[in-house]
Amino acid sequence: MKTADALRIKIGKGERKLLLFSGEQLIKAFSVAFGSTPTGPKEAQGDGRTPEGDYFVCVKNPESKYHLSLGLSYPNIRDAERGLTAGLITEAERDAIVEAIQNGRIPPQDTALGGEIYIHGGGTDGDWTQGCIGLADEEVTELFEMISVGTLVSIRE
Repeated sequence: MKTADALRIKIGKGERKLLLFSGEQLIKAFSVAFGSTPTGPKEAQGDGRTPEGDYFVCVKNPESKYHLSLGLSYPNIRDAERGLTAGLITEAERDAIVEAIQNGRIPPQDTALGGEIYIHGGGTDGDWTQGCIGLADEEVTELFEMISVGTLVSIRE
């Protein structure tokens, strides 16, 4: 297998799968759970939706209350532009999100767009998260060991 840097994740909300790729080669598929409102893209904090778009792993948390977790770079620049246009965030908040994403850092997590979107353990029994991607604990352990900060994550309907 190639180095962890070559790995990428594709999440299909309709298929309810997290696919781990090395280049174009599928390495493993995992079943997932989503937010309490699984269809449609995340629009605001508290909507129970899982974001859709292109993100990267911006933090690894070995002490998650949901076993282990991989933090995603939500909101991204596209989310920030949408939030500014909709009047959900200020221009300063948009600029802070853009700056963080461009520099590979965790974007602000405390805006009206929501934040703290993780791939974490806790199981796949129904859609129970607040907008995160839930995996079985043993599967998130496997993923956590292979994935590094900076890994690309694409989430689609």
